[in-house]
Amino acid sequence: MQLKLTRPICFFDLETTGINVAKDRIVEISILKVFPDGNEKEHTYLINPTVPIPAVTTAVHGISDEDVVNAPTFAQKAQEIYEIIKDADLAGFNSNRFDIPLLVEELLRCDIDFDMKNRNAVDVQNIFHKMEQRTLVAAYKFYCGKDLTDAHSAAADTKATYEVLKSQLERYDSLENNMKSLSEFSTRKRLADFAGFIGYDKEDMEIFTFGKHKGRRVEEILEKEPGYFGWLQNADFPLYTKKVLTSIKLRKLNTKLF
Repeated sequence: MQLKLTRPICFFDLETTGINVAKDRIVEISILKVFPDGNEKEHTYLINPTVPIPAVTTAVHGISDEDVVNAPTFAQKAQEIYEIIKDADLAGFNSNRFDIPLLVEELLRCDIDFDMKNRNAVDVQNIFHKMEQRTLVAAYKFYCGKDLTDAHSAAADTKATYEVLKSQLERYDSLENNMKSLSEFSTRKRLADFAGFIGYDKEDMEIFTFGKHKGRRVEEILEKEPGYFGWLQNADFPLYTKKVLTSIKLRKLNTKLF
């Protein structure tokens, strides 16, 4: 089945130094860009994270410090990667909670202001979990009838995710073959930031989802406790979360001025 696309979609997968979105770094990225006419273009980059790769992580994806010693840094490849994905929707396996947030963090560190507001994000894992409750290896076997022999290789995982989505569309008549619908279906809950620190209330206003102000509106807290904004900006939160907080603060300020 061919995806019904109004613009390109980039399936991608990351191998990283760990699972902390704010701190960990990319060591490999593979992108499979699918165009509305059905053409596909693949890009895979080995990345020097500039920090040691823990042995426990190497045991998962097989990439060691020695493998990346002569590889380019993310900063050296950031603009090239951005040019590939800037006009596209994004898709991956567990991408809403991990791959997209971490990729955006890396881009922001390179002063590339990447935003998800005007693009769809299709998380194939969430579709799978809502339908069958499995992992990527099992999903590939279940939907495609194949063994994922090279799991935790970014390129293999990327291709498998693309094939799984196409098979999901063939299997489930209730799934609509358009990226907006798939994005909505594969989103567990709507968040203002990627990491889940800021959500929305019933009136579509941003609220904190953690800490002493959990459930309260961000605008209200930033106005009543101006020092809290400074603490958040200096604390160990993802850069994109800080960016969202800043935009809310500026929006409130502009409302007062005008």
